[in-house]
Amino acid sequence: MKRIDLPSRRRNRTKGQSLVEFALVFPIFFVLLMGVIEFGLVFNAVLSINFASRDGSLIAAEAGNAIGSDCVILNKVELAIGPPANKAKVTKVEIYQAGKTGNALAGKVNTYLRSGSTTCTLPDSTTLTVPYSISGAPGYLDTSRCNVQGGCGGSGGVDTIGVKITYSYSAFTPLGSFIGIGSTNYTLVESNAMRMEPVL
Repeated sequence: MKRIDLPSRRRNRTKGQSLVEFALVFPIFFVLLMGVIEFGLVFNAVLSINFASRDGSLIAAEAGNAIGSDCVILNKVELAIGPPANKAKVTKVEIYQAGKTGNALAGKVNTYLRSGSTTCTLPDSTTLTVPYSISGAPGYLDTSRCNVQGGCGGSGGVDTIGVKITYSYSAFTPLGSFIGIGSTNYTLVESNAMRMEPVL
């Protein structure tokens, strides 16, 4: 004699198997999803600060040795960083004279930290305030920069000016806690240097 309840047992076993498979696959899928989201946000932050340092160095190259150049550069950096990156996470901006390799020359750096504020009077007598203050003595005064085609004081040509941005990235997702590595905070640094626009 045949038992009638065999198909229902098979259905129950299939449902149980699906539930076990889901329980095994879901954590892996969840970690991958968080990883993709976090990678996208980190990549966006890198691109944002790289774009901001490029724009800052472009403005620096055009500003030359005008009074208040640093404030204009810092303001450009502020304006260039937009969501989902957060300009409040920029911890330091360095404006420097670059050598042939694009690295800062020793002693030719102005380091600005994101604390307090700095107000500059521009050549047209307007003022500009930025949320940065200089750290230590300035090593590369805006009025000492060379943008003269023939060079300044035997320098041999116009300066190459660079802008380096340091950004403190904090994880948006709980990925670090989920996989057991704790909080995920990174320091991102991007820089760009450009030759100053020469004045004949």
